[in-house]
Amino acid sequence: MDMANMFGKMREMQTKLKEVQENLDKITAEGESGGGMVKATVNGRKKVISVQIEESLMTKEDRETVQDLVVAAINAALQNVEIKSGEEIKKTTEGMMPNIPGLDLSKMF
Repeated sequence: MDMANMFGKMREMQTKLKEVQENLDKITAEGESGGGMVKATVNGRKKVISVQIEESLMTKEDRETVQDLVVAAINAALQNVEIKSGEEIKKTTEGMMPNIPGLDLSKMF
């Protein structure tokens, strides 16, 4: 492979990786806990977008329960978005890299 071709492939890879990063902002996943009483939504960059808490949980006595449910919902959402993001990264970068066992580009983002 000549150097010009190799640099062309590298530029193409940079473009694809930038596309992946932009797409991660658009991917969202939801997690819930307490039978749906608490819901959290995160994006593909693993940032929390929203938390919804059912009004019936908003009592002083339930404060610790609500806190635990929020953490559980966010963790569930993060787990769900990791799966979605991995699929998106794999789809976008397919064919760009040789099939190297153990190479997981989704861990780069």
